Amino acid sequence: MSPETGQHGILATIVRFALRRRGVIIALALVFLGYSAYSLTKARYDVFPEFAPPQVTIHSEAPGFSPEQAEELITRPVETAVSGVGGVASVLSKSIQGLSVVTVKFKTGTDVYLARQKIAERLSTLTGQLPGGATPEMTPLTSSTGSVLVIGLTSAKLSQMQLRTVADWTVRPRLLAVPGVSKVAIFGSEDKELQAQVLPGRLIKYNLSLEDVISATQKATG
Repeated sequence: MSPETGQHGILATIVRFALRRRGVIIALALVFLGYSAYSLTKARYDVFPEFAPPQVTIHSEAPGFSPEQAEELITRPVETAVSGVGGVASVLSKSIQGLSVVTVKFKTGTDVYLARQKIAERLSTLTGQLPGGATPEMTPLTSSTGSVLVIGLTSAKLSQMQLRTVADWTVRPRLLAVPGVSKVAIFGSEDKELQAQVLPGRLIKYNLSLEDVISATQKATG
């Protein structure tokens, strides 16, 4: 007997059984249809389903710090502060020039919003304790597929501050103009800033105080 004949025989047997037990088959079909309709109302529609465990990423900018300094003075205190949070599965960190990144991964099923609240409470205890004015900040909540591209800018002619200016005012706006891009995060390097450096001798000569300088600076910058 050929395989085709055997398959036809099985199908014929199924058809004969269905015809003899029409009531049972119709009842099972209705039950299946009802369950399918119920499942459809409860189903989640995700184009990119979340496959990674809940996690929180903490960035701390430390301009002028070497990777070793960022690791010792910023990364370790942040790791110590968040390690005791309930539900933490692992704590990963990376320290580079002027930047500390700590990633806290939680156990599967953890409410990510509650986890972020707990992390924020722990980070608040570090306010004013880290050197160089470093302030740990949690990155916005994004999907595990959200980070699409990482770009690094280097130059043999431009300074770190000039590169940061190019990234902020030239590269970032053009990337945000690309359809589908929702966020561009920039970190590292040196921010361009204006500094008012006070000469004590001049203050005494013109009978001025630091409050006078601060007030004039605020008015000048609007």
